[in-house]
Amino acid sequence: MKYCYRVRRLLTNLFSGFLFIVILMNASTGYGEPVILAFGDSLTAGFGIDPKDSYPARLQRLLNKKGYHYKVVNAGVSGDTTAGGAARINWVLQHEPEIVIIELGANDGLRGLPISEMRKNLGLIIEVCQKKGAKVLLAGMEITPNLGAEYSKEFRESFTLLAKQYKISLIPFFLENVAARPELTQSDGVHPLASGYATVTQTVFQYLEPMLKK
Repeated sequence: MKYCYRVRRLLTNLFSGFLFIVILMNASTGYGEPVILAFGDSLTAGFGIDPKDSYPARLQRLLNKKGYHYKVVNAGVSGDTTAGGAARINWVLQHEPEIVIIELGANDGLRGLPISEMRKNLGLIIEVCQKKGAKVLLAGMEITPNLGAEYSKEFRESFTLLAKQYKISLIPFFLENVAARPELTQSDGVHPLASGYATVTQTVFQYLEPMLKK
């Protein structure tokens, strides 16, 4: 009896250990489809709207409709800065993405943080993604000239410079045809409404599609 109990207990432990390893393997190898990681701040997270209306969720539906077999993972964190993004990029790359869409920098600009630091942080994020073998699509941002025309100009041009430096694809302006349009933005004048995210998704897809494969 004791022998049977010990054998049964050993088999149970072995099975549990095997099951745990399988779970870890599934977690690390992803979703069975190539992953597109939407990495950003509240504009990616979908602040103030139903999650199904965020641009990553809309992008998933659009890709499905167009016959592209990818899994879009929303890694947006509201309030995130480029420094915050640089601190967590290694963790989110556990999803093993084929493509990373980087949408960060707006909060740096709103807080008037040094543009040199923003570029440094974005450069670090891009480098980490490239070292992991991921293709990068960088979303350009613009800010109002509250902090001076020179700051706004340098801020806007930073994304173009980074795209050239790292030879990556660039969305010239993430909020193209949405920013400064009250009918497409929430009451804060910054975050898109669901209808605004429909436009954002089309903008992202325009620059993403050449990077995709069927």
